[in-house]
Amino acid sequence: MPHLYLVDGSGYIFRAYHRLPPLTNVHGEPVGAVYGYTTMLWRLADEVHAADGPTHMAVILDKSSKTFRNELYDNYKAHRPPPPEDLVPQFPMIRDATRAFSLPCIETEGLEADDIIACYAKAALAQGWAVTIVSSDKDLMQLIEPGLDLYDT
Repeated sequence: MPHLYLVDGSGYIFRAYHRLPPLTNVHGEPVGAVYGYTTMLWRLADEVHAADGPTHMAVILDKSSKTFRNELYDNYKAHRPPPPEDLVPQFPMIRDATRAFSLPCIETEGLEADDIIACYAKAALAQGWAVTIVSSDKDLMQLIEPGLDLYDT
């Protein structure tokens, strides 16, 4: 049976950013989140390879801070601060790093990573696939049902 792993890449990015001290490359550009993110992704790949892991895997990212929910409700996440200045230039590097792992990097304008994860998970389940969502986001627990697991790394 096909088994799809959906990785909450946005969650990984922010965990990596806040877990490590600021790091820069030889050009003085911030790369701490890139380093932490790729380390976490490598560990996950190593773990699932050692086990009876997925047949398919994708990383899901937030494309922008504005979603359809902002159109419905002006105050949606209105008090959430923007991403730190030194994190923003790392987003393109993280996308490139994800693709260097030969993993699809899925993001859609107007949708949060959680929305995309839910859509892919439900579609895969409807096709008879097993699904594992890799995330520490407790909001995703509402998706758990037979055939769908949440793996909190």
